[in-house]
Order: sequence, then C-alpha cells, then structure tokens
Amino acid sequence: MADLLRVVFLAHAFPRSAGDLTGGFLLRLATALKAEGVEVVAVAPAAQGLAPSERLGGVKVRRYRYAPRRAERLAYAGEMHRRAASLSGAMALAGLLGAGALAARRAARGADLVHAHWWFPAGVQALAARTGLPLVTTLHGTDVRLARTRPAARAACARVLRASARVTAVSGWLADQAAGFAPGLARPIAVAPMPVDDLAFSPGPADQPRDELLFVGRLDRQKGAEVAVAALARLTGPAAALPLRVVGGGPEEPALRRLAGELGVAGRVRWDGQLPQAELAGRYRRAAVLVVPGRDEGLGLVAVEGQLSGAPVVAAASGGLLDVVADGRTGRTFAPGAPDALARAIEAVLADREATARMALAARERAAARFGTAGAAKAYAAVYAGALEKRGG
Repeated sequence: MADLLRVVFLAHAFPRSAGDLTGGFLLRLATALKAEGVEVVAVAPAAQGLAPSERLGGVKVRRYRYAPRRAERLAYAGEMHRRAASLSGAMALAGLLGAGALAARRAARGADLVHAHWWFPAGVQALAARTGLPLVTTLHGTDVRLARTRPAARAACARVLRASARVTAVSGWLADQAAGFAPGLARPIAVAPMPVDDLAFSPGPADQPRDELLFVGRLDRQKGAEVAVAALARLTGPAAALPLRVVGGGPEEPALRRLAGELGVAGRVRWDGQLPQAELAGRYRRAAVLVVPGRDEGLGLVAVEGQLSGAPVVAAASGGLLDVVADGRTGRTFAPGAPDALARAIEAVLADREATARMALAARERAAARFGTAGAAKAYAAVYAGALEKRGG
C-alpha cells in the first residue's frame, strides 16, 4: 500500500463536535479522504468549551488559543468581520492570524501539503506560516464577498491565490469572480464542491406529507429571509394556506419577526432556531417548497440538501445557486430580492405536482452525482496530486 499523503486543513470554522453543522462539510471531506489515502490534521481556532486537541470522526483536530478566553469569539458564529470591527475585535483578529500561522507551521512538520479553506483568514495564515509546503486554497463564498468589497482585501486575496499551487472554488460563479482578482494565474481556478451528507439527506416515505414552506439559513441580510417572509404575504390560492417554517438564527431575527407582524403573517411563520442535522433532514422531507432566496451564495448547500431530500426547490437566480438549480429542470429560480417573483414561483411549483415531482427526482439524481461525499474526496485527492506534481518532479 502506498504511503499516506498527509494534509493540514487550515480553517476558522471546523466543526466543534461530530454533529456540528458549522463547517460540517470539512469534517465529511476529511473523513472521506481516508479512502483516497489521505490523512488530514485540522487546525482551527479555540472557543469556549473546546479541547485543545481531539479526534472527530477519526480526524485529529488541533485548536489554538489566540486571545483571552472572553475575547475568543471571532470563529464559529459567522460574524468574524462584524466583531473584528471593534478595537478589541481587531486585536483578537491580529492574534488569530498570528497564532493560526504558528499553529499551521507546527502542524505542517511531517506533512505534505496545506489546504486553506477560505483565503481569509486561513490562506493568509498559511502564507505567514512559511511552511515550504504546496498550498491548496479553496474559496467558499464569504471570502470572495470580502475581496469584492475592500481593495486591500482584494489585493491580499490575489496574493494568496498567486502563492497557491492549486485554487479551487465550490461553484463556477465563485471561480469566475475570483479569477478577476488575480488575472494571469498559472492555472485556472477549478470548480470542486464540498461534500453534502447524502446518507442523512434522503427522501422520506412516498406518503410523507409535504405541508409547509421552508427556509433554512442564517438570519442575516445576505441569506434573504425577509424576501421569503414578504413572499408569504403575497401568495394566493392553495399556497396561501401554507405556513412558512424558518430554521436558523441570527441578527436579523427581531426585524424579521416585526416584518411578519406588519405584513399580517406572524401567525403563519414558525421559528425553529438552529436544528441538529437529523431534525433538519426531517424538515426538508416535509417541505412542499424549499425557498432559498440568498444573494451571491458561494454555492447554496441548503439547496443541495433539500434536493437530496426530495424537496422541490425555488432559489434566487444568483451566485452559486445557478450551479445547483436549473430553472425548469431541477427546480425554479426567481429574480433575487423580488418577493412577488418568489410568490409566483412557489404557486407554479404547487400548481403542477407532476412536473414538480419530475424536477425533484432529476434534482436528486444530479445532486447525488455532483455533491456526494465519495466523489468530492476523489476530486480533492486529484487536486492534491496535481499540487504535488511540480515538487515531485
């Protein structure tokens, strides 16, 4: 048997437990790579209640301290950039970049390659670590949005991309966006999605009732939950009798609750908060329509999970969602930010059950082929082999 390839995963959001949804795709990929002869060590920030070293799913995880305990709040909450805007947050961010670089350098001893997930902060940490190992950088979405909005971030992103032996993005839209940050890359950015749990997310029984509209995601402006709530008030016919279930939490929840009240649909909205994966899979199976109204999604894993679960998907025609939902073939799309258009798309899905069932079946088959765990592991093993070619030669 060939020697194991040893890879360091560097990420700011590696799962905190085996069932944690935050960065869950990273643990799935790391675990599945074992079958491809790749051993992963994950390096991630500390947080309250987390051990400095542990194994999750057989994957070794090392977590580094970067600030006083009370200030270690930058990772895992999806609010790194907002929290880093304060003086204390900026100091914690500086600590995270420095401590992460040192942790990456230590973990890289005896490794073959470093894989940075998100160019910021992981890609920046990898460059600062000066490991001498080939670097693979994967773009997930929030990092590309950061580079789009700030010239200094764009320049830093370009530096990371040019220093990487291989760059991947989880959707074609992200690859196109990032290519503009660093023109003239030696190799084009490859599209290689993260894996989705195709065992947990699967259709329920044929007689499973589908009796609600569903939104899943962080409650912030980018995910567009306000569009779903506004569309609820615009539905007509049988669709107007369905409730909207909102799974997730975030800073916009109070405003969303107020909006539901102002529009007269507060009694039709169910607020679930965040759910463990098993319960989330059950919600997908009950969805008459899964609405995914986010703008500039890096990929749209929620849409993929819904498709694998057999849920009809209506998604904004934006960003990486266009990689996932082909209008009229694997779901329906609508103009981003347009509640009326979303309402009409929901009504169309519910009006033609036969066509909707055909699209849902096609979507499931396509999602299983493109986003299955084994396929993603093979794709990234090939990326690593390519990154190591020049060194081996």
